[in-house]
Amino acid sequence: MTDIATTTHRVSAGYDIVIAEAGDRSGPAVVFIHGSGPGASGASNFRQNIAAFVAAGYRVILPDMIGYGGSSKPEGIDYTLQLFTDTLYEALVAHGLTRASLVGNSLGGGVALQLALDHPDFVHNLVLMAPGCVAPREAYFVMPGITKMVSSFGGPEFDLAEQKRLVTNLVHPDFAPQIPDALVAERFAVARTQPKDVLMRMRTPDLSPRLADITQPVFVLWGLNDEFCPEAHARLFLDNCPDVRAITFGRTGHWVQVERAAEFNAYVTEFLDARR
Repeated sequence: MTDIATTTHRVSAGYDIVIAEAGDRSGPAVVFIHGSGPGASGASNFRQNIAAFVAAGYRVILPDMIGYGGSSKPEGIDYTLQLFTDTLYEALVAHGLTRASLVGNSLGGGVALQLALDHPDFVHNLVLMAPGCVAPREAYFVMPGITKMVSSFGGPEFDLAEQKRLVTNLVHPDFAPQIPDALVAERFAVARTQPKDVLMRMRTPDLSPRLADITQPVFVLWGLNDEFCPEAHARLFLDNCPDVRAITFGRTGHWVQVERAAEFNAYVTEFLDARR
């Protein structure tokens, strides 16, 4: 079992951002940025990756973005990409980081991109798993995975069975039986504390016109059967980023880091090792 320490940082507007950490504090920092959805958190999104990166000598940083995990969950605000990015960056700096590689999944991939654009000197490398925010917001709403995510989230009818259905939607049917009950329970405990605004008032821009401005090395990993962020978007990075490589996994959904954990850990640590 890998030891994980947790710290809370107060950022602008009085919000608290929770950061979990594992590994050697003297090692290169890797910040894992989770995606959206009921119950998401840094630890639950990357539970199967932490030990491998710690074993490879990395300082593993697992923040809970605003609205998620143990961080503040304000109501009555728009959850914009800039809000996610600014509060995360402020917390990472308060945590003592001056430079890090970013690993982002889905919304977390969009946050990683925005952070690289806003603070290029902070970002060493980018690892993106099915990153969002590279198409108009409306384009994502017609994806079959998004339509399946309609639920009673935020209401009294939301229960553990509904949480399991939502998590199951994230993965390929081949992997669905392997989803641990503990993961579902962990996310359910968080989901019960989240306001509907976290999802209903999320606002994300299309960053694709700015991909050519990303000068850091980029590694994109995608599931061919992703129903949330289409695998075809990998071509946007290949066509526009000056330093990029991409891998697509067959019979894999939206959670490459979970569904293909062993391969993900091996490929990404190799990528980071070559660029320390």
